[in-house]
Amino acid sequence: QLQASGGGLVQAGGSLRLSCAASEHIFSDTVLAWFRQAPGKEREFVAAKRWGGGRTAYGDSMKDRFTISRDSAENTVYLQMNNLKPEDTAVYFCARRPRWTTNYYRPPEYMYWGQGTQVTVSS
Repeated sequence: QLQASGGGLVQAGGSLRLSCAASEHIFSDTVLAWFRQAPGKEREFVAAKRWGGGRTAYGDSMKDRFTISRDSAENTVYLQMNNLKPEDTAVYFCARRPRWTTNYYRPPEYMYWGQGTQVTVSS
């Protein structure tokens, strides 16, 4: 299971750090990712990281502001979000799949999902 947390209300320009804790062992090949979904919009890729290193990717509008990282001792992946904008408002989900794929940015590629955490950025 995946448990996402850390969302909240923040002003534009502020920062938040989301956490996604996994209850099961995470293998080196496992990919952990963040997606987001705003009301009335499709689920959008945010960031992905191979647990054992070597692969990291970001959505185009996030790569200069967001950082995905992991703590193996805590079995947790983080999403540090800086310089937040109102358009970042969405429910953020973490997800996992067994290994990296060229389609890492597509939600159907992920088998397991956390419950989501709301991020609201006020202008």
